[in-house]
Amino acid sequence: MWYIIRSKPIGISTLIKAITKGSSTPLKINDMTTKPKTTVTDLSYFRLSLLSYLRDTHPDKAIDHEFIAVRGDAAAEMYSQAIKEGHTHDEAEVISSQVLYEDLHFSTYRTLVTILWDEFSEEVNPSQAEGIAMELVSRLADTIQKYTLSDDFADTPEYNQFYTELTGEIQILLENGL
Repeated sequence: MWYIIRSKPIGISTLIKAITKGSSTPLKINDMTTKPKTTVTDLSYFRLSLLSYLRDTHPDKAIDHEFIAVRGDAAAEMYSQAIKEGHTHDEAEVISSQVLYEDLHFSTYRTLVTILWDEFSEEVNPSQAEGIAMELVSRLADTIQKYTLSDDFADTPEYNQFYTELTGEIQILLENGL
């Protein structure tokens, strides 16, 4: 059976290896050991999918085991319910994904990484952009909190203002040695 994660078909064993880096020991997230009770066998397909997505788009949430468990279990329940109601597996996947990724489509972290790559490629080594973006999320919290961020925020007129404002603040921080 094949699963689609970020439009790339991979098998579940590949997904598990990618998430755990081939280890059956407790998961490590951002080089920090998680609670010893969390192992690969504790994670369902939906939990693993969410964990992978969070690591890429919301790394601060990737260590929230309760959030991952609740959201993953809710998505699994929605999938099961959709199948029982006669939906196809593809339709059930869409329904469960709505639950799994609700309020997670827009990522301030990913926006900051994109700004660093696109606007500051000469000042910031692209391989360091993700680490710098993690630091910037907290440093730019006042600006970020001025906006009402939603799943479709990137499609709103306010997004351009948000992007421009963040770019200006990053420029100032870089000029002052970050």
